[in-house]
Formats: sequence, C-alpha cells, structure tokens
Amino acid sequence: MKKAVIILNTMKSESEKIALDIADFLKKKGIMSTLVAHDGKNELMLPYDADLAVTLGGDGTVLAASRALSGNGIPILPVNLGTFGYITEIGKDEWKDDLEEYLLTQRNISRRLMVRVNVIRGEKKVFSSLALNEATISSSGIAKVIALRLYIDKTETGSFRADGMIVATPTGSTGYSLAAGGPILDAEMDALVITPICPFTLSNRPIVVADKSLSVLVESNQRTDIVLSVDGQVTFDLEEGDRVTVEKARSRMILIHSLRRNFTEVIRDKLHWSGGMKC
Repeated sequence: MKKAVIILNTMKSESEKIALDIADFLKKKGIMSTLVAHDGKNELMLPYDADLAVTLGGDGTVLAASRALSGNGIPILPVNLGTFGYITEIGKDEWKDDLEEYLLTQRNISRRLMVRVNVIRGEKKVFSSLALNEATISSSGIAKVIALRLYIDKTETGSFRADGMIVATPTGSTGYSLAAGGPILDAEMDALVITPICPFTLSNRPIVVADKSLSVLVESNQRTDIVLSVDGQVTFDLEEGDRVTVEKARSRMILIHSLRRNFTEVIRDKLHWSGGMKC
C-alpha cells in the first residue's frame, strides 16, 4: 500500500484537522496521502491509483465516494464526525485502531452490494449511475400519486399507484426504504428490496428479491412531473414512457468496519431497541 486519498466534508469543522492527523499517521507507515475537499453538492472526482480511501463526514460522504471509486477495488474507511451513522460506524476518536487493524490484517472489511441504474428513453440510454443505497422514483410535486409498472426479470409484476417507488440495496434498506415501511436486510446480503411509497392500494407491499434485474416503466397520463433520485444525491427528470432499470453492479464496495460494534449493534442503537451500544 503506497497511496491513500482522504475525502473531507467541508461542512464539518473538524474534518481538516482530523484529515491532517490521518495523513501524518499514514506517512509514518510509508503511505502518501492526497486530500480532497467535498462540499456535498457535486459528484466527486477521485484518483484511481489510490490503494485506500478515508472519508470524513457522514453517510452522504461515503455514498459519494462509493460511486466515484466503484469498480476499482479501493477500500473505504468511513469516519463519522457526528453521531454514528448506519454506514459510518467508526467514531472520530476510533479511526486509528480500525485503520491499524486493516493495514495489518485486511480482515475487518465488509463487501457491500451496489447497483447500476439506467434510464432508457425509446431505444437510447439517457442516464446511468451507480448507487450504494437506493434508486427512488417519485413525484417532484407535493403529495401527487404517480403510476409505475414494475417488471422483475422481464416478468410484469403489476401497476403501482403510489407517491413513488424505492429500489434499495441491503446497505440502503436502513434509509429511505425503512422510513417507507420496508424491511431491514443484513448489510452483506445479495438481495434488493422494492418498496412502494404510500401506495394507493394497501395490497402493494415491499418485495425482497435475490439476483434479479428490475425495471420500472413510467406510465402515460401522469398528473405531475417525475424525478429519479440516486442515493438522494444525483437526480434526473423522467418522462412518460421512460424505463428505469436496476441491476447488480459488477463489483462491490469494500467498507472497512469498526472493531467496536457490528451491524446488529448499530441497528439496535439507531432504532432505539432495548439495550444500548457497547463502546
């Protein structure tokens, strides 16, 4: 390991100091670092010759980094500068132990499913993006029901009238999908969850599928504008007749995880289940 990139959220006042501390720690290990500032507004452009990435911020910073680094096999150490996130479970005073463990053993890693989201308009692909959390199709207006037709492996599943639809990865199952009534999936599962948002028909329930390609057709005669959102950070305006496809990405995101808490403990603490997190 020779090079690292440290991505610091400029909205966090502590990020620069901690970034310099991490860079100094890595330098003593013979690893040179490049610091990249991120304001959360634009897509990241990162060097692909790095052997390690460190994010300083919250889950949003990790999401941006995961899209920028996907397919390059670069592990991400996510350091949270606020409260513990679902993805950023490493506290700002804990990074040294977790980074040391990774450099010595490379065993404290989690491989997370990512998806490729495309928009097909006619016969042309007009949009493409990777997602670590989810792809969401929804109205751009307020409280407007839209009509979407879902296909699973080219089999028509049905027409949904709802405020929208979420296709979430296991990592994203604890985000918007959970708030919309979807289930929590284990972070390393090879599955996707399809969650209607406030469906007009109560029988339209969340569906968990494994190793399937999905597509959602934007039906005709909509009464509002419709937008596609990827990880809550990248948006694209949809038109009637557009087909949104979601399939597994070729590679997974490699996440360096905490030595102090596991996925179940993070979920238990964030959702205020009985018991507390052991630090």
